[in-house]
Amino acid sequence: MKNKILFVVSLLFGLMFINSGLNKIFQYMPMPKDMPENMVKLVEAFAAITWLMPLIVVVEVIGGVLVIIPKYRALGAIMILPVMVGILLTHIFNAPSGLPIALILTAVLTWIMIDNRAKYAALFR
Repeated sequence: MKNKILFVVSLLFGLMFINSGLNKIFQYMPMPKDMPENMVKLVEAFAAITWLMPLIVVVEVIGGVLVIIPKYRALGAIMILPVMVGILLTHIFNAPSGLPIALILTAVLTWIMIDNRAKYAALFR
């Protein structure tokens, strides 16, 4: 039962990151009009660094796909980890209204990584 729940949660988590990455390319979801001013400045700063957004898109899409596939879930989770840290810190310091979703996503990523901890053991030897 645990494996089925983990698969569904991983599927939703992966689809969320795939959607986020594709939205950065195709911009099919409009930006909120009531974004805090510091978030607008942050988005503009990210846009000024021309190589950063394509890198984030690639990591989110590939990491999201890998998280969905059970065999590669550990690799996808480790790819998404730096992006997730950025998301969490952004919501802690700049946009607290999105913090509940960021905490849920962080909890899911933590669960995935704990479930795959044996695969990470070689990184710490």
